[in-house]
Amino acid sequence: MILYHGSPEKIVTPTFGLGEERHDYGKGFYLTADLELAKEWAVCRPETESGYVHTFDFDTKDLFIFDYEKESVFCWLSELMKHREAADSKRYMMLAPKFIEKFGKDTSSADVIKGWRANASYFYIAKAFVRDEVDVDILEELMQLGGLGIQWCIKSEKAYKHLKKIGELIPVDYHEFNAKYNERDSNARIKMKELIDSDRNMVEKVFSTLV
Repeated sequence: MILYHGSPEKIVTPTFGLGEERHDYGKGFYLTADLELAKEWAVCRPETESGYVHTFDFDTKDLFIFDYEKESVFCWLSELMKHREAADSKRYMMLAPKFIEKFGKDTSSADVIKGWRANASYFYIAKAFVRDEVDVDILEELMQLGGLGIQWCIKSEKAYKHLKKIGELIPVDYHEFNAKYNERDSNARIKMKELIDSDRNMVEKVFSTLV
């Protein structure tokens, strides 16, 4: 399959063991099958003024792929909580480990993790959720409003060997695709706020009641 990696860097070399632990699924090399999203992600940082998309051929044969699209939204949230904090309150610090223990799954043996990307609009929802402002019954719909996009995180040394760079480097126009990224995030937040403020948000089954 063909996957894309958006980056402000012109030279990118996928290397096992590199990456930031505080990314969505921890250390790894992140890609997407959506070229347009890769272009947005290449220029989503405010301090960058240029971006590039790198194209890879990825052979998934004989790889263990942990797919969060097949899991509950709670399972996905628990994985993100392992690596990224949704809040810095004492209450969250006490409840998050219990939430992870109850809903999380062990992904340590996965060669690849496939799942949604947690962008800025996700954190708007995550913070509201851990403050008990979002009912469980609307949580999944809220996440879908964000247009998060699916990303593939290459985790194991074996999986890195299945990844081959192909094609020409694709330059990304910063002004065009940074604007698209910001517009997507802004529209998502507006729709999310409307749903949170609506009568459908009963605020009965909430974060703290789950643990």
